Amino acid sequence: MRVFVDQEKQSQHYPTGFLVNGLMQPNPEMPERMERLLSGVAAGGHDVEMPDDHGLGPIAAVHTPAYLKFLSTVYTRWSRIPDATPEIFPNIHPDRRTASYPLSVVGQAGFHITDMSCPIGEHTWEAARWSANCAVSAAQAVVEGGKAAYALCRPPGHHCFTDLAGGFCYLNNSAIAAQYLRRTHNRVAIIDVDLHHGNGTQGIFYGRDDVFTLSIHADPARFYPFFWGHAHETGEGAGLGYNLNVPLPRGTDDAGFLQGLEGGLEHVKAFAPDAIVIALGLDAFEGDPFGGLSVSTPGFERIAALLAGLKLPTVIVQEGGYLCDALGENLHSFLNGFENT
Repeated sequence: MRVFVDQEKQSQHYPTGFLVNGLMQPNPEMPERMERLLSGVAAGGHDVEMPDDHGLGPIAAVHTPAYLKFLSTVYTRWSRIPDATPEIFPNIHPDRRTASYPLSVVGQAGFHITDMSCPIGEHTWEAARWSANCAVSAAQAVVEGGKAAYALCRPPGHHCFTDLAGGFCYLNNSAIAAQYLRRTHNRVAIIDVDLHHGNGTQGIFYGRDDVFTLSIHADPARFYPFFWGHAHETGEGAGLGYNLNVPLPRGTDDAGFLQGLEGGLEHVKAFAPDAIVIALGLDAFEGDPFGGLSVSTPGFERIAALLAGLKLPTVIVQEGGYLCDALGENLHSFLNGFENT
């Protein structure tokens, strides 16, 4: 399987902290994640390639001009504030997306960043842009006839809306890949198997009927992202019926996860997509620091086998999965299960 990553550029983003239960703690979305994931890639003998620079076009097909202008300029503008912090955190938020757009960089930070888990540093924009390039390069490989390609995207993306960063995510790589596939495929499904609900992805496609979104995740009633990911959220307007959430009880193991996935895939098959994007979170693992679900290392192979059974052109986009001894092994298990089905 072709694998796309630019470790040097994507590692430049190194957030120091995030807010948890009112306390600042070390940010788990650190560059070492890439090293662990690459060990899993190496274990499978996959071909690692540098992504091409696809420019802003594929990114701008998903994200608004105001948001991209903000991301690309905010650090320089923030740095002009006397005694500015080295990372940008929001301290005020509007009560609605239709609120007036401020000129102040402080106000814009609150408008475009939803929580305290995605600080913006000097190299965040460049790292996020190259993470998106990985997703587009993987999508291009599939457009050119490849069965599947894996984008080692870091920072991740599925919590990012069209104009709103959140949950360690700045650009929605899975959505960008799906939109790119739409150039040549009439119907695309995004299947999100991350521990956390893909709220940004849901938001981007919520009113559309050409991209079906399925997310299987820990029940958000008492778990991040809290406000999205509930079973009653099924789309709106033209997109009504094209979004499916499968919230799972905390601690759900392999059997429960696979059962939920099998049910969700029946809806995907009924949608009859021409290609799929897998938003691959490895944080559903029983030993992941976030501790929400209890999928085993062999379980990821079984999850991958179910997804490969769709026998569709597939872009695999890395989402969550945090530092633990089995992180690389979990990726190897998934890729192995996908390729050998």
